[in-house]
Amino acid sequence: MSELDRRRFLQNFLGGVAATGMFAGIGGVKPVWAQTLDNRDVPDVLKKPIPSTGEMIPAVGMGSWITFNVGNDQELRDQCASVMSAFFAAGGKMIDSSPMYGSAQDVIGYGLDKLGARGRVFAADKVWTSDDGAAQIAQTTARWDIDRFDLLQVHNLLDINDNLPILFEMKDAGKLRYVGVTTSHGRRTDDVIAVMKKEPLDFVQVTYNPVDRKVEQYLLPLAQERGIGVIVNRPFRGGSLIDRLQGEALPGFADEIGAKSWAQVILKFLISHPGVTCPIPATTQPSHAAENMVAAKGPLPDDEMRERIAAMIGLL
Repeated sequence: MSELDRRRFLQNFLGGVAATGMFAGIGGVKPVWAQTLDNRDVPDVLKKPIPSTGEMIPAVGMGSWITFNVGNDQELRDQCASVMSAFFAAGGKMIDSSPMYGSAQDVIGYGLDKLGARGRVFAADKVWTSDDGAAQIAQTTARWDIDRFDLLQVHNLLDINDNLPILFEMKDAGKLRYVGVTTSHGRRTDDVIAVMKKEPLDFVQVTYNPVDRKVEQYLLPLAQERGIGVIVNRPFRGGSLIDRLQGEALPGFADEIGAKSWAQVILKFLISHPGVTCPIPATTQPSHAAENMVAAKGPLPDDEMRERIAAMIGLL
């Protein structure tokens, strides 16, 4: 990480610190996330079923692309652990990563160790190689330092004919709970659909937000028909949607669904779709990790309101 990137990360993080009061517990009362970290089930957080098993999982997760790629900088690694702590305390469970994400896997492993949170996480990662998939999975497992993953996915369908059988073999052997495939930026949607029709997948991961809605046409209905869970990446378009909406007043109907920010409006739009299992927004700020989880509480928009949300965001 360059010095400029490091300074930007620190500025974002310290903004989150100020918003959450995360150091307020020094010499006094612990901050909320520190008080509740040991809770295994936060009340009122919406959970959605994983279609292939019926297992319930919190309806908002967390990604790690870019945000957790902080290398060996100890200060930044500790700050990422604080983001994870806020996420868990607010009721989050699924954390998603990839070998493609630089040091993110190591940083997640460090955070889990520091927080003693390996029993709290739904661990999701990927295989992303055209070489030795089994060797890469072993390396990924060591970086997280966990006994087994809940979910492994073939990242961007890379070398799927070799890598997907590895994942199914692991699942059959009890070394993996769920199998999936991923794509992003709206690419290769037709190829994902072809795999969904052919293979007994537990999950697919795709890009979806109020602007990028292609998956609504066929992929999401197919997932419901086939009993496949859907993880949503780039729910904020890599942050560009939030940047564009910053300063814009929330619509009056946001109060009807208990949304206090555009991020919550977008996440509620996503999780209200019956075909969506869990969006995974990434963040550098503990306050945003907690804010995102609030979207999994309270009422959700109906179909009419979802269209109003999409129309409004598309125009702003």
